[in-house]
This record gives sequence, C-alpha cells and structure tokens, in this order.
Amino acid sequence: MQTLIVHPDSKNKLTAVKAVLKALNVPFEEDKSSYTSEFEAKIKEGEEDIKAGRTVKITLDEIWK
Repeated sequence: MQTLIVHPDSKNKLTAVKAVLKALNVPFEEDKSSYTSEFEAKIKEGEEDIKAGRTVKITLDEIWK
C-alpha cells in the first residue's frame, strides 16, 4: 500500500479528486489541519517549554524600547 498526498489548488479540483477516489472505491482520509507538520512540531515544543517553566517574562516597557 502507498500513500499519496494531493494538493489541489481549488475547491473544484478537490471535489473532483474525491469523486474519482469514491468511484474507484479507494479509501481516503482528510486532514483538516491547515498547518505544516514542522509548524505543529514547533508549537508542541513551545507548549512543552511553557509547562517545564522554560520561559522569559518581558514587560511592556521592555518590548517598546
């Protein structure tokens, strides 16, 4: 079994791809995430840093220097 990742650039193309897969009885999954896996990994790493206390507190005065 192989996995294909398809990137249709319009809603019409997405609908057509789904119709073809359904007509051929090819099972498929939809990933509703609009983020890349690399970005999601960075977010998860940041959340883990926060839980572990690896943060820096910055005041408003420090931001606008």
